[in-house]
Amino acid sequence: MENRTFYYARVSSKEQNLDRQIDAFKELGANERDVIVDKESGKNLERTGYTALKKNMLRSGDTLIVTSLDRLSRDKGDIKIEMEYFREHKIRLKILDIPTTLIEPPVGQEWVFEMVENILIEVLGSFAENERKLIKKRQAEGIASAKNKGVKFGRPAKEKPENWNEVYKKWKQGEITAVEGMRLTGVTKNVFYKFAKEENKRQ
Repeated sequence: MENRTFYYARVSSKEQNLDRQIDAFKELGANERDVIVDKESGKNLERTGYTALKKNMLRSGDTLIVTSLDRLSRDKGDIKIEMEYFREHKIRLKILDIPTTLIEPPVGQEWVFEMVENILIEVLGSFAENERKLIKKRQAEGIASAKNKGVKFGRPAKEKPENWNEVYKKWKQGEITAVEGMRLTGVTKNVFYKFAKEENKRQ
């Protein structure tokens, strides 16, 4: 069976663009059918495209090309696991921003190239992981700052029906059942009791 070359591109969200990575692959002569993409976070390896690539496409002797190490993962531990996986399965990984991965080492000098690659991967893996942590920290700080300014997150609070006070009073006095109260106000059971609980706290 002929050895094949696959290309993997990733961005962290659906809003981000894959064009830059795909253009880099096209310059290498990539066939569109061999380009696998994900629009998912690099915090772990559980991604639809990447999982399919490893389980169903890559075989021993194949080559996988990515534009940069952080496209593979932003977790240093995961990067090391994947590197070991590729070595064990004799899959060559080429990383466009690590030039030593792109060339064939001279006979007898393979160990030198492997040592240099391991150092670069260790350093770049640390950078990728630290960047992910920094992004996460900035997001948390941004959310905290927004909350301090009164910005509310999540679903907007459901407004009480106009006849709520009247219906609630009748229900509280035992004049109507909760089911009748729900019918009159047009709210669900959960919402009805949620509003009732809020009223009880006020009293």
